[in-house]
Amino acid sequence: MPGVIDSDQHLYEPRGMWAEHIDPASLEDALELVDDERGFTWVCWRGDRLELADVHLPGNVKSNGDHRRNLRGGHRASYVYDEVLPDSYWSPTARVGWLDEVGLDEAVCFPNFGLLWERRLSSSLPALTANMAAWNRWCASIVTESAGRLHPVAHLTLRDREWATAQLAELERAGVQLAMIAPAPVDGKPMSHPDHDPLWAAFVEHGVTPVFHVADQPRMFDDCWYPPDEESFVPTIESAFIWVPPAIALSDMILNGVFDRHPDLHVGVVELSSIWVPQFLLMLDGSLDFTSRLNGTDVTLSKRPSEYLLEHVRVSSFAYEDPARLTRKTGDVFMCCSDFPHSEGTASPLTDYERAGCDPAEQPGLFSDNIETLLGR
Repeated sequence: MPGVIDSDQHLYEPRGMWAEHIDPASLEDALELVDDERGFTWVCWRGDRLELADVHLPGNVKSNGDHRRNLRGGHRASYVYDEVLPDSYWSPTARVGWLDEVGLDEAVCFPNFGLLWERRLSSSLPALTANMAAWNRWCASIVTESAGRLHPVAHLTLRDREWATAQLAELERAGVQLAMIAPAPVDGKPMSHPDHDPLWAAFVEHGVTPVFHVADQPRMFDDCWYPPDEESFVPTIESAFIWVPPAIALSDMILNGVFDRHPDLHVGVVELSSIWVPQFLLMLDGSLDFTSRLNGTDVTLSKRPSEYLLEHVRVSSFAYEDPARLTRKTGDVFMCCSDFPHSEGTASPLTDYERAGCDPAEQPGLFSDNIETLLGR
């Protein structure tokens, strides 16, 4: 049977990880996990609480909600963070042991708390890049300790080209092949802007694939549509339109020639749903046909817009999204994922896909080949 590679897991950052791996000159900007007087643990920056650090239970989102109800109700935390956090949530060695238990061969591992603070730190670019670099340095240990079975995802911003280029070179040396970036404008410039071409070239040169993943990143919608940060962990509007940021970013990159200029560039889309892809491709092709006729403009792309996505983009698809049906409608671009150990994920990925009619022996693209494409193998 072909190997199975999970395209979406997460590793909790150990306490002290940022301080231990950050540039010493930026130590005062290091993120940290801090316990309050009621026993709740927080991700903090310079003494400010950015977000609650809770321990997820796969398949049980209510557990997160109960923890936050206790917080809002003035109660003590129902658990002590360090006592209930399983080793498999943060230890690369223990995670490999979990892979063996559930029948997975390899896994892509995104940060855990790294999903919570990019937008909050965006007002301080030095602090943003310093903490991203701290995680990126820890990624090297994940590669080593897992003997290559875990594929850590670095964390980058395109706002500082020189910094990002240097990071890509370091990631290549460390054997890190994926990097999370925000599907969003970069200081007012679209992702297709010519200023970013040196970075797309650097991704290809260093063998690192950019990946979009759900996170608290710069927003596509105006802030007026969102509740205050302290009132909502995941805003409903963000959940309902989770697919919009990657759809807009990919539309921009495809229609404005990024993949023509960088034919070896690939992009991953992870935990941003997949059911939107068939309609998106129809709309993208149809919209270009319509607007070029309406505006009297020439189409300069060498291929149909949908062809670029099918060739250059791979999308994670949860079992409940029926990836077998999506593949028949769209093409073989989807990847299996568990989101372990997050509460909206699962601890039994192979069983879930089996129930959805998906078999690794019959669908190698879903279970390995498409993820291999992003890994450059």
